[in-house]
Amino acid sequence: MMRPMPVFDVCAHDREIAEQIEHAIMRVVRSGWFILGREVERFEETFADYLGGGFVVGVGSGTDAIQVALIVTGIGPGDTVITVPNTAVPTVSAITAVGAQPIFVDVDPATALIQPERIEEAIKPDTRAILPVHLYGRAAPMDQILEIAGKHGLAVIEDAAQAHGAYWRDRKVGTWGDLGCFSFYPSKNLGAYGDGGAIWTAEAEVAQRLRQLRNYGQADRYRHVTIGINSRLDEIQAAILATKLPHLEMWTQKRRTLAETMRQRLSDLPLTLPARADGETHVHHLFVVRVNNRDRVRRAMEERGIRTQVHYPIPIHLQEAYRYLGYRAGAFPQAEAWCLETLSLPFSPAMSENDLSLVTDALAEAVVP
Repeated sequence: MMRPMPVFDVCAHDREIAEQIEHAIMRVVRSGWFILGREVERFEETFADYLGGGFVVGVGSGTDAIQVALIVTGIGPGDTVITVPNTAVPTVSAITAVGAQPIFVDVDPATALIQPERIEEAIKPDTRAILPVHLYGRAAPMDQILEIAGKHGLAVIEDAAQAHGAYWRDRKVGTWGDLGCFSFYPSKNLGAYGDGGAIWTAEAEVAQRLRQLRNYGQADRYRHVTIGINSRLDEIQAAILATKLPHLEMWTQKRRTLAETMRQRLSDLPLTLPARADGETHVHHLFVVRVNNRDRVRRAMEERGIRTQVHYPIPIHLQEAYRYLGYRAGAFPQAEAWCLETLSLPFSPAMSENDLSLVTDALAEAVVP
């Protein structure tokens, strides 16, 4: 190979609409309006329609989306929030940013998603919310989570940063709970050309409060009715996202087709493929397998020009920054096993049949040396 194959080429599937994206960017530049204008409003409206209704509020990042969602729910110092330890650190950064404390529960060994049966035993008197993560593009079991939350009077805030368009049962993720949080980091299925995020809510009043919170707590210019932060999806990113959104379903279908081909080609190898789960429609943000001797496998694939990545190598409860929480190795064995063995393969809707063959051939040789 002339150059190593990346895990994800963030611009590859944008090339077919490059002129549209450039036109959208220049439209904003020529307008001279760069913060909280018509482009943001248009994207919020179209993304809400894509999700099936409700209201969308654009913010500066997926992390900010969770943080602002927690704030609007009234969660802060002295409160605890239940989530999983095998997610990206930003999920937990948002919890600690509002002064709350995360409580971790273990994950399903087949799916890497939160185990509903573990949630109830983790609830404490100060627990205020459950924060399920729709990891790798697959949907957490929202009906069970909502049943537990309703029984204990807890809010549900969905981390849908990796799952634009994924379904649980008959509804898109991010629209099951009280609030749904999305990221538009460039590598996401719907990615901006910088940071960006959004929050979904079914309630117009909550949407209005979210708009105030993201903009210094302003109700009107220079009239601040609450303490807020600066977290605003900018006009250029909104214009890019609105241009890409009509193509998202086509790209998602390509992901599903490619994922099925990958499954077929890897089915006889000594590794664990993504489990199929009843009730979910996967959007394959990542194609993740579990392998023994992961570092050796990665080196072998790198030698063949195939780069891989690990999402995520260290569970959050074992990260140095979160040692103060008091967890030890072995506290969440399934999550820890995923972090030890998980391997993300190159995967994108822009992949060709030849690309797919290169990846699967390299992995076959790496796991059966």
